[in-house]
Amino acid sequence: MATILIVDDEKDMRELLRLYLEPEGFTCIEAEDGEAGLAEFGRRHIDLILLDIMMPKLDGYRFCMHVRERSQVPIIFLTARSDEWDRVYGLKIGADDYIVKPFSPNEVVARVHAVLRRTKGTDATSQYEAGPIIVDEKARKVKVHGKPVVLTLKEFELLMLFLKHRGQVFTREQLLDRVWGIHYVGSTRTVDTHIKTLRIKLGEAGQLIQTVWGVGYKFDETI
Repeated sequence: MATILIVDDEKDMRELLRLYLEPEGFTCIEAEDGEAGLAEFGRRHIDLILLDIMMPKLDGYRFCMHVRERSQVPIIFLTARSDEWDRVYGLKIGADDYIVKPFSPNEVVARVHAVLRRTKGTDATSQYEAGPIIVDEKARKVKVHGKPVVLTLKEFELLMLFLKHRGQVFTREQLLDRVWGIHYVGSTRTVDTHIKTLRIKLGEAGQLIQTVWGVGYKFDETI
């Protein structure tokens, strides 16, 4: 079963999450601040990170950015910061989900399962190529002009959806349903934010993701 790194400066919160996650078969590793979390992440294999934002020494935002420089491991923010700016910023810098405290522990467990299913439940596929983009779906690796590109889970899933349905126009609502799930509660701005960061990371190849004004987006490799 998966190993989950819980990074939160509240001991009671870490213990609560462990209490609900371990009966599900997960191995839980705890860290009381961002620096300790990075040390744990560097010394062992981690399948998913549950991450607080407001912590001493290294806050969750900076922790997330450090991890994203070297890994696509799924990250779920668990935080009391509920403003839209915080949610959008967290997703923009690489989080795969964002849960606001107080929350139901059972909901956290359900979201952990959902994220891990999306991460590991891929079919036996080969490589996908489009212009300078090469994607190995099973290995979850992306290269542009031969250089590795690190994507978040949602960015990767968006790219795979476009590559598998080239030329098809998707509305923002359809992209939310296909990538975030039909039970996702949030604004379609989330799609726009992830498309923007995906384009930036793909460099000039990002122009292959076309905006269809008034409708949504499509992947057009003919341009």
